[in-house]
Formats: sequence, C-alpha cells, structure tokens
Amino acid sequence: MTRRLPAAFGLAALALSACVPLALLGLWSVAGAWFYPALRPPTFTLEAWRALASARARLGPAALASLGLALANGALAAAVAFPVGRALAALAGWRRRLGAALVFLPVAAPPIALGIGLQYSALVLGLGGTPLGVLLAHAVPSVGFLSLYFLGIFTAFDRRIEDEARSLGASPAQILRRVTLPLLRRPIAEAVLLGMLISWAQVPLTQLVGGGLVRTLPLEVLAYVRSGQDRYAAAGALVLVLPGLAAIAAARIAARRAEVPPL
Repeated sequence: MTRRLPAAFGLAALALSACVPLALLGLWSVAGAWFYPALRPPTFTLEAWRALASARARLGPAALASLGLALANGALAAAVAFPVGRALAALAGWRRRLGAALVFLPVAAPPIALGIGLQYSALVLGLGGTPLGVLLAHAVPSVGFLSLYFLGIFTAFDRRIEDEARSLGASPAQILRRVTLPLLRRPIAEAVLLGMLISWAQVPLTQLVGGGLVRTLPLEVLAYVRSGQDRYAAAGALVLVLPGLAAIAAARIAARRAEVPPL
C-alpha cells in the first residue's frame, strides 16, 4: 500500500500539470476584462471563439490555412518517406547507419540554420512567401522523421509475403497495391498523422519561408500574445492543442484494438 502512494501522488501531479494550464486557457478564452487581483473573470464572452468561426477575423482563416498545410504535409511527407524508409531497411551495417544519419540530418541541424537555408532556396525558386514554399519547407523535417519511422516498420516487415506474390506472377505494381499497402494501412495512416502534427504547430519555418505572407494559426497566436489580446491567444492555443490530444486518443484506441485478449 505504501509503495502505491508515491505513484498515486506522481500521477496526480502529472494530471494537474496537464489539466490546470488547459483549464486556465479555457477560462481565459471566454473571459471579458480580467485584471489582477481578480481571481475570476467578472464577465464572460464568446468573442474569441466566434472569431475562429468567422471568415472576417484572423483566427478562422489562419486555422484553415494551418489545417490545409498539415493535411498536405502529412500526405506528401509520408509518400516521400515510404520508399526512403524501405530502401534504408534493405541496407545493413554502416550503410544503414549512414543513411539513417543523413535523412535525420535536417531534424538534428540547428533550426535557424535549416530555416535560413530553406528560405534562401525558396527565394531562388520563386516560392518565398507562398503556401507551396511553406509546404515544401515543412516537408523537409517531416520526411526525416517519417523516414526513420518507416525504417522501423520495414525492418520488422516480412518481405517473404511479397516474394510469395512475386512467385505467383504478380507485378511490382500489383504487389505494392494489393499486398504491401493493404498490410501497412495502419502504419501509413499513423505516418500521415505524424506528418500533420509536425506541420500543424510549425513556427520558425513558416515565418522564415512564408515571410509573414502565409498566416497560420501558430503565427496568429504569437501575434495576439505580443499585442496583449490574451482572449484570442488562449482560444487559438486551445485549438492548437486539439490535434495532439486527438492523436493520443486515436493511438490509445488503436492499441486497445491490437491487444490480444487473454485466453
């Protein structure tokens, strides 16, 4: 019993550290004029949440822009990282380690160095300040993450299934479409979701490559924080948290479905 008390206190502390900030953000997002030393807002308003649903306010279009970039980045990064991870899994020894280090280099590099390099590349290609340029910039670190993810997937993947289909006369395209992709539906979906999360809250690359012309939700939240409009900043911050919470819930549900019931 005594051994369980520290664990219980630790879990309670973790729960409080996670829930209290979210509760404060929720309260702040609906607060009217709330100044120190008042312990609670004297008035409440849904103005910030209406701004999220409005096409005229800044939060609504920024949230849609972030969602569109996240969806496109998840699909693009997964499509590129899939063959890269498969190729790395086919290597062995120092070749695999070297390949893994190279694909992870954009992630391990200092963000400012990566951002400046991508900004220069985007300007040279004429993509600076465009959604396409921002998307390609987001895809660089995303492909690095997902390549290592698919490296782990294909390392454990049994390729004898593909060999069996090949021995039965299936073409490479048929093997990919009818064997490999159906078997890897869940890992591919998880990779797309991971790529979306990487892009969803991206700030430095969006700022450098977008040049302030591509306005996403994280940039708008920072702008509201700097201008002292805490109500709008809190509402936007809560929306930024939602995809991560949804991803955790989806992963938990998928893990439960994959559990083998006891005999």
